[in-house]
Amino acid sequence: MKVVLFCGGFGVRMGEATQRIPKPMISVGNRPIVWHIMKYYAAWGHTDFVLCLGYKAESIKEYFLGYNEALSNDFVLRNGGREVELLGSDISDWTITFVDTGTQATIGERLLAAAPHLGNDEYFLATYGDGLTDAPLNDMVERLRDSGKTGLFLSVRPQFTAHVVGADEDGVVRSIEDIQHADVWINGGFFVFRRDVLDEIRPGEELVEEPFRRLIERAELIAHRYEGFWGPMDTIKDKQRLDVLAESGSAPWRYVGPESRAGVP
Repeated sequence: MKVVLFCGGFGVRMGEATQRIPKPMISVGNRPIVWHIMKYYAAWGHTDFVLCLGYKAESIKEYFLGYNEALSNDFVLRNGGREVELLGSDISDWTITFVDTGTQATIGERLLAAAPHLGNDEYFLATYGDGLTDAPLNDMVERLRDSGKTGLFLSVRPQFTAHVVGADEDGVVRSIEDIQHADVWINGGFFVFRRDVLDEIRPGEELVEEPFRRLIERAELIAHRYEGFWGPMDTIKDKQRLDVLAESGSAPWRYVGPESRAGVP
């Protein structure tokens, strides 16, 4: 199944970090977050990627063109360095299609630009290039297939700090509650789609706005609620949290896939 990654935005909330490189290239631990996202999908057996590029696209291209497996895996060196035997591999079985979708395109327009590269599969996966999760991807795919509907997205608890206020028409406060404990669910940015979703997108539209509204009207969209790990990287504070997890050796998104869930990390 193809995996579409939206990697073309500016990531302005990350400040100076995205003046040099695009947001998906910001590191989590010692690897760009886009690499971690792709490893998550690969753990579930999905290794055919379509990267929708835009802002500073050359940075992402250069990273993968110059990728050296020996720098990220154990290896045996022989003959004075002339022979390298890899003891592991990260991306040798990955297929990556790089598609320049423009710097100003909406997510909907980026998806349409990627459409010619999706092959003939009835379903495909998609996500933004700035979030991580350990959600059971197979369960999400199976749920959409069983439903016969057009789209499904991971729905999660918000990670930011805020308070939900309940007040009457006169402004008298009746309740105030930490958003983490309120019944609030947001779009987590991990999608499973049937190809039909492409027919819902018009030029200039954002994927989760007009197209999703049309799907909602026909009851064709599923929110897959998940209480487990989900970590966005919208701010420097978010990055620092993900860095701590990555460097601890127990990052939740690294222990996923059928084998890990069977007890084999």
